[in-house]
Amino acid sequence: MDGFLLINKPKGLTSHDVVFKIKKKLHVDKIGHTGTLDPFACGLLILCLGKATKLAYMFQDSDKTYEGTIVFGKHYDTYDTTGQVIDEKQVAVNQDELIKAMQSLKGTYQQLPPMYSAIKVDGQKLYQLARKGLDVKRDTREVQIYEFDMKSEFNENQFDFYTSVSKGTYIRSLAVDLAEKLNTFAALSSLNRLSIGSYNLKDALTIEEVKPEHLISLNDFFKPYPKIALNDYMIKLVKNGVYLDERQTTINTPFIVTDEKNQMIAFYDVIGLNKYKPILTF
Repeated sequence: MDGFLLINKPKGLTSHDVVFKIKKKLHVDKIGHTGTLDPFACGLLILCLGKATKLAYMFQDSDKTYEGTIVFGKHYDTYDTTGQVIDEKQVAVNQDELIKAMQSLKGTYQQLPPMYSAIKVDGQKLYQLARKGLDVKRDTREVQIYEFDMKSEFNENQFDFYTSVSKGTYIRSLAVDLAEKLNTFAALSSLNRLSIGSYNLKDALTIEEVKPEHLISLNDFFKPYPKIALNDYMIKLVKNGVYLDERQTTINTPFIVTDEKNQMIAFYDVIGLNKYKPILTF
């Protein structure tokens, strides 16, 4: 089984838990995922099976959309309400001020990731250090907030939201940064990932529902990609992992190599000007 599964991850499971359950259910040894979803969160998780595990990196640059709930008044070590309260500040916030603060976060800004994240510092994941009670210096990263809108009235110190963001954005940090603009604290109390790139939660299945026939095959995944046909001599080299250059193509996007019978042979990615690296063979 080589391809992708769209899973609707339930609350309470880690992304690794989902991988383990799907491995057991479908009897597949090699499975990975394209981006961690916190245990308290639910929503779209894309799994890579078999040869497709080599393609997980292709989703790292994808934009994502989420919906969730932000609650004001307390600051948690995890930036969500599953953590420990480390500070409190009850500040009256009105809806007009809230909308204005949300609008001010749209666009590009430098975001500080939470300590409870999978980012590595000196070879250790931040959440591993956080569990030891450490709070280490971490660099901000440039993120882009395309949309950040209210989905409910601001009531009892909380509201529902929808957001569309660039790669690397932490929605937990977005909640904390929003509160800072209002001189108070806030945290996520719920989060649901709706999309990753062009893949949508509405097309995902639960762990219980998913079956082998729901696999998005590599053939289907690569249909939109440009294809370059090579002769039999070059196909033998391609199967042995040869790098390609301007002698074969000058394309500037990832592509599929086919033989002269239009059979897919390999997927190549661009690594420089007219330089192409084989990622996988079919």
